[in-house]
Amino acid sequence: MLTGYRAARSALRPLKGVSAQQKRNLSIHEYQSVQLLNSYGIPTPKAVPAFSADEAESVAKNFGKDQLVIKAQVLAGGRGKGHFDSGFQGGVQMVDSPAQAKDYASKMLGHKLITKQTGAGGRICNAVMLAERMPPQKEFYAAVLNDRARGSPVLVTSSQGGMNIEDVAHNTPEAIITTALDFENGISDGEALDLAKKLGFQESSQKNAADTFQKLYTIFKEKDATQIEINPLAELSDGQVLCMDAKFGFDDNADFRQKDVFKLRDTTQEDPQEVEAAEYGLNFIKLDGDIGCLVNGAGLAMATMDVLNLHGGSPANFLDVGGGATADAVKKAFELLLSSSNVKSIFVNIFGGIMRCDVIAEGIIKATKELELSIPLVVRLQGTKEAEAKKMIKESGLKIFPFDGLDEAAAKAVEAAKSG
Repeated sequence: MLTGYRAARSALRPLKGVSAQQKRNLSIHEYQSVQLLNSYGIPTPKAVPAFSADEAESVAKNFGKDQLVIKAQVLAGGRGKGHFDSGFQGGVQMVDSPAQAKDYASKMLGHKLITKQTGAGGRICNAVMLAERMPPQKEFYAAVLNDRARGSPVLVTSSQGGMNIEDVAHNTPEAIITTALDFENGISDGEALDLAKKLGFQESSQKNAADTFQKLYTIFKEKDATQIEINPLAELSDGQVLCMDAKFGFDDNADFRQKDVFKLRDTTQEDPQEVEAAEYGLNFIKLDGDIGCLVNGAGLAMATMDVLNLHGGSPANFLDVGGGATADAVKKAFELLLSSSNVKSIFVNIFGGIMRCDVIAEGIIKATKELELSIPLVVRLQGTKEAEAKKMIKESGLKIFPFDGLDEAAAKAVEAAKSG
């Protein structure tokens, strides 16, 4: 029952070992990450995207090498072990000929890839990437992210790459090295070289590894990234150091100055309702419960979910209307809540500061009338324009359960959901 609820909380809580950012970031496809890395002079295996089976065949013919790997471009981990809705197994395949590239691409493109991260619905594959096979001599791990506990960016590295870093942190925490970075200057030449030596890069690779560490931070800072993860960071026998797989996250708050990055957004990889909610300035995440929640402020929204859980209820969503919502946005929020057949009651919990209670009340009344709301609606309004809002609700004549206390309101919402 609490699986989705815990997922939402984990999106807003720090991760073990390193404090993480809130889950408010843009992710891009692997082929786009490769292009970004290359634009900063960071070496990767040669990789080319394709958007049709014929194009994949053409790319393979002109690649210059026969032994390639083809990867489904889906924003989720575990692609290699995933399966498509057609029954085809594996989103990562070895390719030895153009005909094989075409065959695999036809089985991937237009189909949904289901992995441990996508859920049962999977995610549509609209592109594949063909890359040269370059077996590494040794695999490392590197990531740049914000650490709120330290109040600075950090470079997290390990000599145990190519595997789940959370498993490494759990089983051999001593194998992870966390280096605090100066925000303006990143990591110095000497520090980067010392880190490469400490990780165990061979002498011929150490300068290349150090250069990669420095350039990763340059991207992180210049592109307003929230996270860059390279796993594995490969050392080849000839001394080359290559980023074999990359995951990027970018701060949504920086979209106004990172237009080139945000043009890469692929909304087909996102929940359609969450995309629609964002267009109205709503922060919406679907969960698996039966109580629809409409709250202002992320902190109050999380507290509301906690209190519902405490009373034996299960939230159907996380929905923060923010401080500048209009009556139309509130109505859209109700539409999102009511789109799930699982929702048996709705709990509106507003503390009016910047967000005025009367605007929320106007939206509630509008939504209740126009959407012909039939499930129980519990409302708690406190703060700016509270008296006016309560008067509006009372005079509307609608069947709305008003409360002043959070516990009493939550208990009523849970009761209504169970009886519904």
